[in-house]
Amino acid sequence: MSRPDQGAPTRPRWHWAGDTLVLVELGAVIDPVVNRRAVALAGAIGAAAVEGVRDVVPAYASVGVHVDPLRFNQDALEAVVARAWDVTGPGDDRAPVIEIPVCYGGIFGPDLSEVAAFAGCTEAEVVARHSAGRYRVYMLGFLPGFAYLGGVDPSIAMPRRSSPRTAVPAGSVGIAGRQTGVYPCESPGGWRLLGRTPVSMFDPQAARPARLAPGDIVRFVPLPHDRFDEAGKGRQG
Repeated sequence: MSRPDQGAPTRPRWHWAGDTLVLVELGAVIDPVVNRRAVALAGAIGAAAVEGVRDVVPAYASVGVHVDPLRFNQDALEAVVARAWDVTGPGDDRAPVIEIPVCYGGIFGPDLSEVAAFAGCTEAEVVARHSAGRYRVYMLGFLPGFAYLGGVDPSIAMPRRSSPRTAVPAGSVGIAGRQTGVYPCESPGGWRLLGRTPVSMFDPQAARPARLAPGDIVRFVPLPHDRFDEAGKGRQG
């Protein structure tokens, strides 16, 4: 398989990243077209049930294939990748839009004023610009259920903090440059916090533990602060 260009992918290439992971690379960009191909390719690999494949994980512009090296059929995987690449196009973002309510600012979004100053606008305008976006889930990582969403309006794309917080509350909605995301549990983190959602983003007991999956489309909906508890009760699970 050939090495992809820096922009639009030509053909995927793959290489070993350790003794139990094969990395199939499509490019070196954050781009919705490339990511749609990665998600489609991951689905095709998973459906093929190649011997020795334990898990398939799509990322921004690659697919991680976790394998049992003692059982893995390398030739079969390469054939599946080649065949899937020829039949799976980039497609369109036709997934239903998943709405996530967010209480912006105040105790829920301590960095909202800083982002407004960075953007040279009011806090209300930051909220309007952030909630106007339709964000693609590019990949999950960092924490179970943490979805990397893109792309944030460039005018409010403030870089992450130089010094991360030691504890970010679960449900916090933050931005880091052109990315946005929701912390599924309390953890350290350096993203700029705009608000917080009462919705649970990860439930290990659920049939689908992570609320979001690669390829989903997300919209954030402003929620009055006094409705935080009420909205949470109706949207768990």
